[in-house]
Amino acid sequence: MAASIPTISRKLSWIPPERGVPELPEVETVRRGLELQVGRFCIERVEVLRSRAVAAPKGDPLGFEAALAGCTLAGWRRRGKYLIAELERDGAAAGELGAHLRMTGQFQWLSAGEREACSHTRVRFHGADRELRFVDVRSFGELWHVPLGTATEQVITGLCRLGPEPFSPDFTASYLRQRLKGSSRPIKNALLDQAMVAGAGNIYADESLFMAGIRPHTPAGRLSLSQLQTLRDALVEVLEQSIGAGGTTFSDFRDLTGTNGNYGGQAWVYRRGGQPCRRCGTELRRDTLGGRSSHWCPTCQS
Repeated sequence: MAASIPTISRKLSWIPPERGVPELPEVETVRRGLELQVGRFCIERVEVLRSRAVAAPKGDPLGFEAALAGCTLAGWRRRGKYLIAELERDGAAAGELGAHLRMTGQFQWLSAGEREACSHTRVRFHGADRELRFVDVRSFGELWHVPLGTATEQVITGLCRLGPEPFSPDFTASYLRQRLKGSSRPIKNALLDQAMVAGAGNIYADESLFMAGIRPHTPAGRLSLSQLQTLRDALVEVLEQSIGAGGTTFSDFRDLTGTNGNYGGQAWVYRRGGQPCRRCGTELRRDTLGGRSSHWCPTCQS
């Protein structure tokens, strides 16, 4: 019988952060911040400080600057771990701006002249009295300009490989059963496959598997429809909880104010290997699957 999904209701002790890639809740937190704080931002000029940050037009930072100067950021959406802004010029559509934070990318929203740009600032979007900065310590983050009339996926090609969103009506237990039929790979690895489900990553895969009572090593094709339903519901629940907490403290993620989230203090198993299970007291395990750490409870996950 599938385990019932526990409710995360109490605030637990904070756990020091580790380096990691922002996942769906962190990217959604940034999107909401851009939507609410930046709003309709008129870009007077653009300053590319590191050409590698511009993925399109590739090798043409001046072209990127010229394409966005005079445009207004008119709204943001998220697809998986990608952020996409609509661009307008003189009230008409003018293409899109795409962004992927990768490991350490972040946007900063500042008053003009509020502080000097740090050495990790990659691109500056200057307005009349405000500035939006793209800062990235490890320089893996990318920005794209999508010209008007060009399909977004044609420029940001990674979008073509994404599966359904976890909150989409297409992400169902039946969908998972069809995609995982006959698969011998561990279910943890399947959850990390962006072609299976967009936006999930190591943190929330561990947490949702614990909540669903499923061991990370379980061959994906052996899970019953009821187990897949429980897992689907657990993943959606843990993602919703983390979005509500503003993301996780476990990664280098920062929102527009430089603050990371609070979900890390509520984790059931992630990064708690060797510690007692919060539910049953059993010592939690930490294994490696597909080169990634997996944290789980031998008693609660069968």
